[in-house]
Amino acid sequence: MVESVIVSLTMFFATIAPPDIALIFAALTKDASSKERLIFATRGVIVATIILLFFAFFGDTILKLFGIDIPALRVGGGILLLLISIDMVFARHSGGTGTTKEETAEARESEDISIFPLATPLLAGPGAISAVILLTTGAKSQTEFWLVLLALILIMLASWLLLLLAIPIQRILGITGLAVVSRIVGILLAALSVQFIFDGIKESGILG
Repeated sequence: MVESVIVSLTMFFATIAPPDIALIFAALTKDASSKERLIFATRGVIVATIILLFFAFFGDTILKLFGIDIPALRVGGGILLLLISIDMVFARHSGGTGTTKEETAEARESEDISIFPLATPLLAGPGAISAVILLTTGAKSQTEFWLVLLALILIMLASWLLLLLAIPIQRILGITGLAVVSRIVGILLAALSVQFIFDGIKESGILG
């Protein structure tokens, strides 16, 4: 059970990427007041959590609706998470865990960034949604399922705190410090991603 929590925490931390989002949040709200940042952060985290919980509870139903089986999801999700981990290790930003240049430009022109781009695609992006579905559908018991959700809630709370402390943290750690944290987590995510791919191939039975 402890292993499930650790794996879930690592994967959610890597795919949601709270430190990276905190940097983006700090840049987008540099002219906002402390009260406005609190409102943006709170509303964004709540909406993102609702989105991710939706996929946690109904992800399996959605997969069946589109005729996708668990082994295919594990391989496909594993590949997506592997690409995200590569971006993290090489300190590149993609649409998997962040915003594109076009989305960032649009966000700068918006007065309220809590829903877009904060809630989605930053907090509840493709990588986070894939991780939620992979972990919840792969849960071997109800207890493990709820532990995955507990890990998700903990990471969302951590994200909320980091958003509120974004500007001070940026001053203390700097770009280099946050990049080091991101690279270390990226290496762990790469290993987890490959394991998902291996498990998916094994469960599919294509190797006999």
